[in-house]
Amino acid sequence: MNREELIDALKPIIAPYTTNEEAFGKLTEKTDFMRDLQINSANLVDIVLDIEDQFGIVIENSDMERMLNVGAAVEIIESKLQEK
Repeated sequence: MNREELIDALKPIIAPYTTNEEAFGKLTEKTDFMRDLQINSANLVDIVLDIEDQFGIVIENSDMERMLNVGAAVEIIESKLQEK
């Protein structure tokens, strides 16, 4: 999967947790989960769990700490998929 395909795959995972539909409609790699999409930290954990299920990967705590925006999430997913 390329980066755009990964972002498209993330959209249905993120959608139920965002409260800012306008920012979600303009989702890019620079979109911040908490600031732009107004996703709280508990829901961010749910997103991480959903990503793990969707892609069959395990995201470590150190990875979760850097997963603050869509671009970081894509990078983490890419690296975990390469490890498989």
